[in-house]
Amino acid sequence: MADSTAINAKAGPRILVVGPSWVGDMVMAQSLFITLKQRHPDATIGVLAPGWSLPILERMPEVDEAIALDVKHGEFGWKTRREVARSLKGRFDHAIVLPRSLKSALVPFLAGIPRRTGFTGEQRYLLLNDRRKLDKAVLNQTVKRFVALGLDAKEAVRGNFALPHPRLSVDSRHQDELRESLGLGERPAIGMMPGAEYGPAKQWPLEHFRELAESLIGRGYSVWVMGGPKDAEAGAVITERLEHAHNLCGKTRLADAVDLLAACEQVVTNDSGLMHVAAAVGTRIQALYGSSSPIYTPPLTDNAEIHYLGLSCSPCFERTCPLGHRNCLRQMAPATVASAIDA
Repeated sequence: MADSTAINAKAGPRILVVGPSWVGDMVMAQSLFITLKQRHPDATIGVLAPGWSLPILERMPEVDEAIALDVKHGEFGWKTRREVARSLKGRFDHAIVLPRSLKSALVPFLAGIPRRTGFTGEQRYLLLNDRRKLDKAVLNQTVKRFVALGLDAKEAVRGNFALPHPRLSVDSRHQDELRESLGLGERPAIGMMPGAEYGPAKQWPLEHFRELAESLIGRGYSVWVMGGPKDAEAGAVITERLEHAHNLCGKTRLADAVDLLAACEQVVTNDSGLMHVAAAVGTRIQALYGSSSPIYTPPLTDNAEIHYLGLSCSPCFERTCPLGHRNCLRQMAPATVASAIDA
């Protein structure tokens, strides 16, 4: 990743992208960065993003600079935004604002960036001067919406443009160090990601994960359960008193997760941010969909098996099951996923 001095010395277009606030969305945003570099090889790309996402951005060769905007979730953070905007004055000539909130468009406006592109919404008429109407029927995927904002408006509305897959860099030396320091052994690994930040309606039952883990270990695999500190309890349910099962939830950083997921033969995952990380390192994915849609946020890879029952009540896009049963996930049998892993 280049420093700001090198960026300012380059002659091509200087583009600031205001990035999203979720792990999966930040990975999908790489499709936009790749598109921008393909169309403007001499462009420099800066990404304004939450501080936690910088380790992900460092794995994207298209990103020349990552700029931290550390504002707590739900906080307006006027002082912080104003200070960051002051530091960016005169450094970029085009801003692309991916989130659709008013506050996300503030920094480019306050920084005086001449062209500011984003979708119309939340009364951002003054803050954006290249406003795009969002046609959800045409731009029916998150990644399409991101890439569309980097295209000419006339091309974007047609919706038939290329969507390059994200591809995160992997540090093989760090990968080996993690295997040793975490005591992961040499068995081929299946990763499991039982968490989903959005809510429990996206989470396959823990007893299903546990049953699958027992089956896989009996067939010679090790199981690595990955997630953040909030997922540690779920990881304990899956791995408790189970030899060759490792609960790594809360024990690794985001950059570690990139390299560990790349070391897995396959992963079994809810529709989550780590699912998109696994896709971006090329690992085979068994993707479990319940309340969300594999059409709207699919793993961006050709190496995935989608598990989706398509019940009459799904996708509901709710955080918790409105009917209280979560049948869209409970009726998804561990044996079915095990067969897909074998296949």
